Amino acid sequence: MQTLGEFKLPNFFNYPPYFTLQPVRDTRDKQIQLWKELILDYCRTQKIFVVGLDEDFPLFSNPVIERSLSNEAREAFLSAVVSEGRAEWTDKSRRKCLLLWHRIQDWADLIIRFAKDNGLEDSVMTVEEIRSGIESRGTELHGMDRTILMRALKYLENKGKLAIFKGTSADDEGIKFSI
Repeated sequence: MQTLGEFKLPNFFNYPPYFTLQPVRDTRDKQIQLWKELILDYCRTQKIFVVGLDEDFPLFSNPVIERSLSNEAREAFLSAVVSEGRAEWTDKSRRKCLLLWHRIQDWADLIIRFAKDNGLEDSVMTVEEIRSGIESRGTELHGMDRTILMRALKYLENKGKLAIFKGTSADDEGIKFSI
């Protein structure tokens, strides 16, 4: 089985036709589904939040079989992830994609679980502490994309689970849990 670092690639990754958009609708639908799952799984395990169509993203080529995805295929696969609500284009030209391997409400649930597990009910901490603090090490929150984190925190604020307050800079923006 081929790997990218510690990530095990699925068998289809070594099948050359999967690097070419398939013309038959049913085959293409299956191909797109496999690629969507692969992209999300790989990005989750590698903590990759943004993928660009023009970047040297490891999944877009397979040197073992000397195949690479065309720009059309890259866009088709990422567009499929977007249409499923698991990613968003970050620019109008649709060249970069913000991946949501967890939906915003799922990230919010992880934040609440993190707060409860660490006894942070009615506590204050900075946004940066959630992303890179000692408490978050070893969790999915550690190193997460700031844009996604802020959206999940705003979601929780709207639900009355916490309050966000501005600091003098983005580094000292704070939150107070009320769970």
